[in-house]
Amino acid sequence: MNTTDKPLAALLAASLAALRLTACRLCILALQHLVISRALCGALMVALSMLAGCAALPGDVQRVASQARTDVGDSTLAHIAAASLPGAAGPLSGVRLLPGGDDAFDARIALAAAAQHSIDAQYYVVADDTSGRQFLRELRDAAQRGVRVRLLVDDLYAGGEDELLAGLAAHANVEVRVFNPLPVRSGGLRTRVLLSLHQIGRVNRRMHNKLFIADNSFAITGGRNIADEYFGRSKPANFIDMDALLAGPAVRELSASFDAFWNGPLSYPFEAIAAGDRPAPAYARERFAALVRHLGRFMPAAGERDALGRGAVGVQLAQGRVELVPASVRVVADAVVQAQPVAGDAGGDLDGTEGAVMAANLDLFRTARSEVLVVSPYFVPMPRMIDALTHASQGGARVSVMTNSLATTDEPLVHYGYARHRSAILALGATLYELMPASEPRPAETESGRGAGSLGRLHAKLAVIDRRWFYVGSMNMDRRSAHCNTELGLVVDSPALAGELADLIERERMPASFAVSEAPERGGLQWSFLRGGQRWVLHQEPESTWAQRLRWSLLSLVVDEDLL
Repeated sequence: MNTTDKPLAALLAASLAALRLTACRLCILALQHLVISRALCGALMVALSMLAGCAALPGDVQRVASQARTDVGDSTLAHIAAASLPGAAGPLSGVRLLPGGDDAFDARIALAAAAQHSIDAQYYVVADDTSGRQFLRELRDAAQRGVRVRLLVDDLYAGGEDELLAGLAAHANVEVRVFNPLPVRSGGLRTRVLLSLHQIGRVNRRMHNKLFIADNSFAITGGRNIADEYFGRSKPANFIDMDALLAGPAVRELSASFDAFWNGPLSYPFEAIAAGDRPAPAYARERFAALVRHLGRFMPAAGERDALGRGAVGVQLAQGRVELVPASVRVVADAVVQAQPVAGDAGGDLDGTEGAVMAANLDLFRTARSEVLVVSPYFVPMPRMIDALTHASQGGARVSVMTNSLATTDEPLVHYGYARHRSAILALGATLYELMPASEPRPAETESGRGAGSLGRLHAKLAVIDRRWFYVGSMNMDRRSAHCNTELGLVVDSPALAGELADLIERERMPASFAVSEAPERGGLQWSFLRGGQRWVLHQEPESTWAQRLRWSLLSLVVDEDLL
């Protein structure tokens, strides 16, 4: 930044600080009346738009359309995929679940290393950390072998990674695009969002998809972004997640979904929106090489098997056959451009039409005859979801819902959006579980909030129906995923895999969770858990203080649930 920019930057920073302080003071007033709340929000948007200078995206952007490679039959991965499926598979795809972080990262790295024709990668987050840099280095190495690499990243968390993305994009055979960029590129996430509120209707549409495709022969999709916390490499918290590895017809359907986003109107070539002056390609490549040079090579533990008893994908690829289960797979993907809102839930409010992924899940719930098991890190049900689960329960299905507790969630505001619905979930006859922190829960709260130890945060997005069908994908069971984000998922018909997944949840996750129920004598809710052969019961949100509960519950009242 040159010296002439500094007074303006200082004024902007001071203005933003004043706005934040004013907004916090006005929140309590806004709690008293919805009209006041909406007026304050409108005034804040106008003020921020003025400060942003009505920043906008470039209008004349050249996008060269491209499609998934289909001339891949001679590739090593295509031969391994064919060898991994029975000859009579026909329309069936091959599926393998990836419950462990190490195995999920190994699968991506091994596929990238084996690719000979193309790699397509689509992610909500590619972090500038060890995992992110190792992943991007593999993409560069593939490109240097002549592999065509297409990387599509949502812009919300990509604002501070221009140097890394520019360095990758400067290589031959690589193209990087950014989905639905915010009009302001520079600054931290909070600043960028605040200065983009004049376009909130557009920037609220985020690409939450997670997809990796190698040689149009193998694909990985599910809940994991590319960051340390998704692969068990972060301290003090890591995400408990699930992906699926696929071969067969479903891969081509996933490639079609990627192409729709890649060639869509909201995907911008990185070079068109990068902040500041573009470095010379040679310099950008040198900087990228320096950023990734001293990283080690990822090596999974030799001989280890995952929680489902399967060996490392990289080892199996080297052996020429991957252990896959033949199954009927339906790929469900939301549209690139959001549908227009229609009149919806009770109360007369406008409620955005659910995307294809949420609609598929609600339809699946309604088919249940014996069991519905839902796992979601963020669970903020809309009335139609409550209706679908009620329909299943009244039809005789056992309904179980698992989500994060306040002690394990990374989004306390979303948790309080969910908390308002707990009694309704229990009233429909469901069993409700909230993941416990890894350390001993404290029956008596302390104001320090310390002592929780390392955390495993639930991040898997799953549903198992009648131990025959299951869903795995990127979509949380909340309103933002239904109405604002784009999502991607699979509906799989496989009693073997569905039973395996349900057993894993019941064996490893339910015993590590609070069972939430109505307190019959005291009223309200209670959280029970087993520890050391003894049953403990808590009568307030575990691992929380009264100040925390008050703060987040008040804030949750002024935030539209569609934004949670």
